[in-house]
Amino acid sequence: MRRLALFVLLCTSLAIAQAQNPNGIAPFVTVSAPVFVVNHVRIIDGTGAAPREDQTIVIANGKIQSIGPAATVQVPAGAQQFDRAGYTIIPGLVGMHDHLYYTDSVSVQRGADGKIGEPGLYVAEIPFTAPRLYLAAGVTTLRTTGSVEPYTDLKVKQRIDANLMPGPKIDATAPYLESAPTVFAQMHELTGTDDAKRLVDYWAAEGMTSYKAYMNITREELAAAIQQTHEHKFKLTGHLCSVTWHEAIAMGIDDLEHGPVFSDTEFFADKKPDVCPQVAGARDSWAKLDVNGSQVQALIHDLVAHHVAVTSTLPVFEAYVPGRPKLQQRVLDAMSSESAQSYLIARSRISMDSPFAALFKKEMDFELAFVKAGGLLLAGPDPTGNGATLPGFGDQREIELLVEAGFTPVEAIQIGTGNGAIYLGKQDRIGTLAAGKDADFVLIKGDPAKKIEDIENVETVFKDGVGYDSSKLIESVRGQVGIR
Repeated sequence: MRRLALFVLLCTSLAIAQAQNPNGIAPFVTVSAPVFVVNHVRIIDGTGAAPREDQTIVIANGKIQSIGPAATVQVPAGAQQFDRAGYTIIPGLVGMHDHLYYTDSVSVQRGADGKIGEPGLYVAEIPFTAPRLYLAAGVTTLRTTGSVEPYTDLKVKQRIDANLMPGPKIDATAPYLESAPTVFAQMHELTGTDDAKRLVDYWAAEGMTSYKAYMNITREELAAAIQQTHEHKFKLTGHLCSVTWHEAIAMGIDDLEHGPVFSDTEFFADKKPDVCPQVAGARDSWAKLDVNGSQVQALIHDLVAHHVAVTSTLPVFEAYVPGRPKLQQRVLDAMSSESAQSYLIARSRISMDSPFAALFKKEMDFELAFVKAGGLLLAGPDPTGNGATLPGFGDQREIELLVEAGFTPVEAIQIGTGNGAIYLGKQDRIGTLAAGKDADFVLIKGDPAKKIEDIENVETVFKDGVGYDSSKLIESVRGQVGIR
């Protein structure tokens, strides 16, 4: 009887798997010709250069063969041709704070009194919907920037690489390097420097290619983790709290997440070594600082001098500003009913006198000043928080918010494409559009150089020269974000 039950379970599992993925990527592919040409498009190449009008881009065997004026580019014989006057091509987005999980039910995890329920905060892995939404929005490469289900993340990467499921190229980040007392039920708590080194070595052997330190890590553990990560020729970023940004910079950290207004605690008056202070108090300390003042400018100088990148994650913080972001039907349609209800409840609880509006503006000002000083700014949405920020849609919103912060649309696109490629050490293959590079680019209806919101009007996303239908990918996850 037991064998029969197991057999039925196996057959059911196989049937479900086949129903989920009957033809791999095939249902979403609209362009698969080995040689094709897109004519009469506007090119924004990701380098920061001005847009080029009426261009032709030639793709051969997954690579960009040439880009130039439509009147002079030689079209290969037999190439499939697409005329797209009025459209813009940008490089594929390089999402530098993207997850394969999502905060699906904030209203359940915290009670009306704000207290966290047992066994702690948790997030839902969404390995089916997240890759599709990222790709649909134009993200062709991403860094997972912290894992809660590492073997799932690695399996997703393997299946995408084998063309068994649609999604971006993935730089997989190991589980969080976190110490006690973490509030997350899904995080390991480090026991010291040997444990930190052990975990770095273990996950490198398992196939992870990136690392992230988290809020309660000690200085000794962080220093050990950075050193061990660099031994493997990988990079480590951090969403810090117990360790200040100046301390982490001195240790050789490669990147710092979220910007300092929401994560650097060094200006908190009662900051104690290796202890994450009360978050609201740390943010209050930033409310009193001037971005052009000596303390913040010294931090910017330290970051730039040590070549430490900063990852902007404006969408996750915008969601705590009263009345923001503007509700979009596409976002609500993608969510499960529980996730949508949870988000709307959380949104309704935001006080109109919340201090986040001023802090949000200060973070924008910092990021603009950091780049003007020569800093490498990266971009990603962080699909967590109160549930407003979804994979893919959040990456597009990040670019829009960078424009609101004071960057030109072309500069914002460069931050979201070329800068991420530079950090990953893949600038010779992705991030900008040039002959010889991977054919990773986004075909957009409209002109995001004049109206950045047009970045949402994605028609086709090309990864290694294969074109994916954005609308079909989005429709395939309707009502499922937060469930799978």
